[in-house]
Amino acid sequence: MPKTVKRYCPTCRKHTEHRVSQAKKKTPGTAHPMSYGGKRRMKLRGRARGHGNLGRMSKGAVSGWKRYGKKQSKKTDFRLKCKECGKTHVQRKNFRSKRIEFK
Repeated sequence: MPKTVKRYCPTCRKHTEHRVSQAKKKTPGTAHPMSYGGKRRMKLRGRARGHGNLGRMSKGAVSGWKRYGKKQSKKTDFRLKCKECGKTHVQRKNFRSKRIEFK
């Protein structure tokens, strides 16, 4: 992967040079971890309301399986920093890879 790429900057509203850096992939829950929506949704799913486990316990034991519930690679999370305005935005289309090297 090249260190600099020419991409569209939403702040400048034109194609400019961007510096590419890789960040750790964030999970959907890290955006608003204490939001009420998550707790309400879990309650509606039957948690602590006497509606059974809804298949939560039907998965196999994690210790019994090699790589249980995991994928071999993570999706890339590139941060593109505009060289003109200095604003950072995230690459929308990601791809899977085990290791990324910048040249």
